[in-house]
Amino acid sequence: MCIFIFSLPAKLINGGIAGIIGVTCVFPIDLTKTRLQNQRNGQQIYKSMWDCLRKTIRSEGYFGMYRGVAVNLTLVTPEKAIKLAANDFFRQHFSRDGKKLTLVKEMLSGCGAGTCQVIITTPMEMLKIQLQDAGRLAKHLNTIPVLSRAYNVGPVLVTQKLSATQIASELLRTEGVKGLYKGLGATLLRDVPFSVIYFPLFSNLNKLGMSSADGKAPFLHSFLAGCTAGCTAAVAVNPCDVIKTRLQSLNKGANEEAYSGIIDCATNIWKKEGPSAFLKGSVCRALVIAPLFGIVQVVYFLGVGEAVVEFV
Repeated sequence: MCIFIFSLPAKLINGGIAGIIGVTCVFPIDLTKTRLQNQRNGQQIYKSMWDCLRKTIRSEGYFGMYRGVAVNLTLVTPEKAIKLAANDFFRQHFSRDGKKLTLVKEMLSGCGAGTCQVIITTPMEMLKIQLQDAGRLAKHLNTIPVLSRAYNVGPVLVTQKLSATQIASELLRTEGVKGLYKGLGATLLRDVPFSVIYFPLFSNLNKLGMSSADGKAPFLHSFLAGCTAGCTAAVAVNPCDVIKTRLQSLNKGANEEAYSGIIDCATNIWKKEGPSAFLKGSVCRALVIAPLFGIVQVVYFLGVGEAVVEFV
């Protein structure tokens, strides 16, 4: 327990560095994923990931690909720190009797990590999605790319772009703290299975490259293990991510329905768009998560945070 407490600052640094580097590198693809997942049949603006990126740059400029990145960069440090530290904590707890961790205990550790992280992930994802999807809604309505304060009733023309701070303030004023946690259940539905798959898979893949001398895997092996595990887990839970994205999109385009909950959302998507709709954005999500978690695990296992804490 003490080891966990004293190593927490290092984990915060590791999570922050890895998260900031990873988010900066893959954010345009994450924006594309959000816009593709929010498209309904018959109202498709983007044909593919590349088409979405091309149209975004053409209509919104280069920095249009980074809508909502400030929210991610601000909250990714505590999110990654909680996720990685919680997984370590639960793994340490389950192995305190000196016995080797079983696959079930590794999965339970991942489950605990996924459950803890939604404290930060839910508001971060919701605010990010509002900003990321603004360009799609603007293009859909032939209006300037702005967000409306008229939540759940469709976008309307306004003269000023809204920031994440303004959206958060409006939600807090009208709905309280629970307004920032719209889609909490769907976020749990996505992040818990993701962590249950990701952490055990990464751990076992990484062990394959560990040498008996120092007990560490080579740099490239840890990176590839993180990429492989992240990609696999991302595609596996993509249906849950589609549901979460739809529920957290407060603004709707013309003829885009609102959903009352997870079951209503899943049922309507299945009936109106078919099962293939649950795979929307899966390629983008894999391209986002794979390098992101590859970078995260390399920074984490290189012990950058530990070195900084020790130096200080």
